[in-house]
Amino acid sequence: MSQRLNYQEQSPELFKKLIEFNTVIKQGAIEGPIQDLVAIRASQINGCAFCLDMHIKQATIHGERALRIHHLAAWRESTLFVPRERAALAWTEVLTRLPEQGVPDDIYERVRTQLSEKELSDLTFSVMTINAWNRVNIAFKVVPGSYDQAFGLTAAKLA
Repeated sequence: MSQRLNYQEQSPELFKKLIEFNTVIKQGAIEGPIQDLVAIRASQINGCAFCLDMHIKQATIHGERALRIHHLAAWRESTLFVPRERAALAWTEVLTRLPEQGVPDDIYERVRTQLSEKELSDLTFSVMTINAWNRVNIAFKVVPGSYDQAFGLTAAKLA
């Protein structure tokens, strides 16, 4: 597989703004480990190999356990996630798959038992951002691992 085009070169200002937006999100109310889980889960749902590869490596560097990463696809049945993480994953899934009727009240109410309004708002922006990255990387067939060196992902020692 080869990359279709280099969107970073073709749209440098837009790419820069998305990077800046992503940087602000990382400084928000949602802790890093949950941001890692959210990025991996949305990338699984969307089938973005580049983002899945990158965020698994980042999560590994951040200390996430391999078994929890493996369980993400089946997080509802797994005993490895605490209620706050489950809420974040439920919110990630509903926003990534956005039902025709919108977000159901029961999911919103369940998530609100675990997250403050600020946290829920920040999480929503986090989910929006990973979905944007998934879409651009899928559209242009960015090759998994192709930026490992530049992003410091070789430290994960997963290649």
